[in-house]
Amino acid sequence: EGPVRFRELERRLYPITQATLTRALRQLEDDGLVHREVYGTIPPKVEYSLSKRGMSLIPILVAMCEWGSIHKND
Repeated sequence: EGPVRFRELERRLYPITQATLTRALRQLEDDGLVHREVYGTIPPKVEYSLSKRGMSLIPILVAMCEWGSIHKND
């Protein structure tokens, strides 16, 4: 979908706490799965997006979701 700001991620992942989301984003960035873009504006603006490495996981995650849907009632 493109870059997303922190508050939007927090809203989409409700009821995640701010601290948990911050830790998760830092870890994903350290792992090279998420790119963090900081803009030098006032107020500061930060956007998060999937890196190429992160995008390469999409087919795997889709396959896992499909598998889960097929086997959820087993």
